[in-house]
Amino acid sequence: MSRINLKREDFDIEINLKDIQKYSKPNSIPILPLRNTILFPNHSIPLYIGRKHSLALLNEIIKGNKLVAVVSQKDASIENPTFNDVYRYGTLAILLKTVKMPDKFSSIFIQGVKRIKIHSFSKTNSFYTGKIEIIEEEKMNDIKSIAITDNLKNSFKKISLLSNYITTDHLDVVNSIKNPGQLIDIITSIIKAPIYKKQNILKAANVEKRIALGIALLNESLQQSDIDKKIKSDVYDAMNENQRKHLLRQKLVAIKKELGEEDDDIELEELNKKVVKAKLPEEVFEVAQKELKRLKRVPKISPEYNIIRTYVDLLIDLPWSKTKKDNLNIFSAEKILNKDHYGLDKIKLRILEYLSVRKLKLRKDPNAAVKGPILCFIGPPGVGKTSVGRSIARAMGREFYRISLGGIRDEAEIRGHRRTYIGSLPGRIIKGIKKVGYNNPVFMLDEIDKLGNDFRGDPASALLEVLDPEQNYSFSDNYLEVPFNLQNVMFIATANWYDPIPSPLKDRMEFLNFPGYLIDEKIQIAQKFLIKKQLKEHGLSKSDISFTKKGIELIIEKYTRESGVRSLEREIADICRKVARIIVEKKKVKKQKITPEKVQELLGVQKYYSEVAERMVRPGIAIGLAWTIVGGDILFIEASKMPGKGELILTGQLGEIMKESAQAAMTFIRANSDKLNIEKDFNKKYDLHVHVPAGAIPKDGPSAGITLLTAMVSVLTDKKVKNNIAMTGEITLRGMILPVGGIREKVIAAHRAGLNEIILPKKNNKDIEEIPKEVLKKLKFHFTDNMLDVLKYAIEK
Repeated sequence: MSRINLKREDFDIEINLKDIQKYSKPNSIPILPLRNTILFPNHSIPLYIGRKHSLALLNEIIKGNKLVAVVSQKDASIENPTFNDVYRYGTLAILLKTVKMPDKFSSIFIQGVKRIKIHSFSKTNSFYTGKIEIIEEEKMNDIKSIAITDNLKNSFKKISLLSNYITTDHLDVVNSIKNPGQLIDIITSIIKAPIYKKQNILKAANVEKRIALGIALLNESLQQSDIDKKIKSDVYDAMNENQRKHLLRQKLVAIKKELGEEDDDIELEELNKKVVKAKLPEEVFEVAQKELKRLKRVPKISPEYNIIRTYVDLLIDLPWSKTKKDNLNIFSAEKILNKDHYGLDKIKLRILEYLSVRKLKLRKDPNAAVKGPILCFIGPPGVGKTSVGRSIARAMGREFYRISLGGIRDEAEIRGHRRTYIGSLPGRIIKGIKKVGYNNPVFMLDEIDKLGNDFRGDPASALLEVLDPEQNYSFSDNYLEVPFNLQNVMFIATANWYDPIPSPLKDRMEFLNFPGYLIDEKIQIAQKFLIKKQLKEHGLSKSDISFTKKGIELIIEKYTRESGVRSLEREIADICRKVARIIVEKKKVKKQKITPEKVQELLGVQKYYSEVAERMVRPGIAIGLAWTIVGGDILFIEASKMPGKGELILTGQLGEIMKESAQAAMTFIRANSDKLNIEKDFNKKYDLHVHVPAGAIPKDGPSAGITLLTAMVSVLTDKKVKNNIAMTGEITLRGMILPVGGIREKVIAAHRAGLNEIILPKKNNKDIEEIPKEVLKKLKFHFTDNMLDVLKYAIEK
C-alpha cells in the first residue's frame, strides 16, 4: 500500500495515498473554518482551537484518518459562518499533533497537503462538513522555473532585510526549496499581506499565474517595508528627541518636587483649559495665551507670578459674551415698577419707552445692538432715586450694581491702576461687571454731583468715555489693557444738584427730575411701602399695630420736614420699636391704633411748628421761596430801619449774587420812592439792615430779589406783608421780574408751609403744568413782570 511519510522533530506520521486520492472527485470531509489565517500546501502552522464546533470537529478527525479541509473566513468576527461567509478555495490538511490546554481548549499543529475547491459547506453533528475536490497544479518549463526561483528568493531576501518579523529560519527554508510553485506558496504564507490577496494566490492552480500574483505581492510588500523603515527611522529620531525631553522633564519634576512646586504644571494646565472654555474675543485670547507663557517662565515665589495670575483670572472671569436676556414684556415691567414705587410717572414712562424700542428692533433683527440709555436722576435725598434703579433692573430682568462716587478724587477708581504697580486693581466699572457676571447690568453711578479731583486726576473726565455711547464700545481700563464693550450696560447716574456736574458729563446724560413728594403722596408711600417694611423688620404684624391716615399726616407735618421720606420712615420705625416694647412688657395688649394722639404719646413733643403766623406780626418781614439740594423751602427775609446815613447792612451768610440783588432792590426803591410813598431822603436819615435767618446756612441766588425788595418797602412804609403769601423772582434795576427755576419744588414748599397765595414771574406761568392738580386747587397764583404789581399783591392796604 502506498503511503506518504511526514517526519518532524517530535512526530512521525504516515498517510495512506488512497485517503487523499478519493478527493480527486467531490467527496465529503470535515471542514475547519479559520479566522485571520490561511494555510498553503506543504506549509505547517499551529492553531488554537476554542469554538465549540471546531472542538467537536477535532474529536471527530482524531478518530479517523486525521484529514481535514481548512478554509478561511471572509469576516473574522462571525462566530458561526455559513457557506457565503467562507472562501471557495482552501487546503486539504493533516492533523500532526494535538495538545489539550488547562482551559478545556486545544492547541493543534496541521500541515497543508493539497489545494482544494469547496463545493458545499454545512453544519452537521455540531461541526462543519462539505464536499471538496483536489485541484492539480499545472507544471511549468524547468529553465524558466530556475530563473523565477532565483528572482523570488532575492526579492524575499530584500524584504527580510527591511522587516523584523522574517527570521534566519525562514530564509533557510526558502533557500532550500527548488520548486517554484511550492516556493511562492511558502513565501506568501510568511510575508504580511491581507488574507484576500493571499487567497487569490491559493486558488491559482496555474503555477505561472500564481507566481505572477506572488511577484506583485512581493513588490507591494517590498515597497511597504521601505515605507515602514523610513517611518521607523523618523519615529526613532523623534523618540530619541522626545526621550531626551522626557528625561529633562522628569528631572524638572524632581527638582520642583524638592522645591514643593510639583503642582504648578497641573495648575497652569487647568488655567489654560479655563481660558479656552471662557470663549474670549480673539484679541483677548491672544493676550491670555501670551500671559500664560510668561507665567510658565516666572517662579512661583516671585511677586510677578501673582500679578500675572490675578490678571489672567480676571480675563477668564469677565463676561465678554455672557448677556442676560431682557424681559421685554412691557405689561410685566410696568406692573413691577408700579408695585415698587408710587408716582414717578415720567421715570416709569421713560423705561417703558426704552423697552418698547428694544423690542421693536429685536423683532426686526434678533442680533441688533440697542445702546443702553444713560440717565441721570436729579432730586433731593430720600425721593427714591436709588431704589428706582433697583426696580428698573428687576423690571428688565437684569442684574443691578451700584457704586458711590461721592468723594472720589482718584481717576484710577474709574479706569483702574496700571499693572506696573504692586497691588494694582481694575477700576470700579470693570470690578462691577465682573461681580454681576453679565455684560448688560443696570449700573448705578450714585452721587455723581459729588465727584472731586486733585493731583491724582479727574474722575469726571474718566467717566466721559464710560458714559459716551459712541466710545464705550471699547472702554479701556488701565489694568485690563484690552477693550471691553460697555454698550449693553444701562448706566443710571444720580445727583442732588445739577450745577456741580461738569458740562461734558451733562452733555452725555439724559436728565430726569425727581421732585419732592406731596403730603398725599407721602401718605400713600407710607401705607403701601414704609409701614409694611417696618412691621416686618420689627417682628410685628397687622394684628399688633395699624396706622390711621390722620396719624401718618401728623408725623409728616409735625415730626418731619423733607422732600423725601427718609425721616418719615425713621419716625415710623421709632413708633414700631415702642409698640414692640409694649407688647413684650405686657402680656395682654390690645391692637395699637396709631392716631394723632397716639403719635404724640409715642414720639413726644412736636419737632416742627408753623412759624408764619408768629413771624409775620410786624412790617419788614416777607416770605420767599428757595430751592435747595434737599428740595424746596420757604425763606423768611427780615428788614429793619434805624437812624443812620443810608448804609445797607446785609447779614445771614449771603452769597455775592444775593447781596447784589439787595443792592439792586435798594436802587429801585430810591429811584421810585415817590411811587412807593417813601420819603425821598430816607437814605440820609436811616440805615437799612436786611437779615436772612438760619445764619449758619450759606444762601445765594437771584430768585430772592422780589422778596428782598418787598421786605425793604414794607419796613420803609411801615406796612405789613400778608402772612399767607410767598414769592420768588429775580429783579432788575428797572423793576422788571425775570423767570427763575425750581418752581415745582418751591410751590410744593409753600403748600407744605400752609401758604395759599404765591407771586411768580409772568414767564414762569408754563411751569405750573408740572404741579399736581390737588395742589393747584388750594393755591392762588399772581403772575407779573413788574415790581410795583408785586407790592400791590403782597403788602397789606
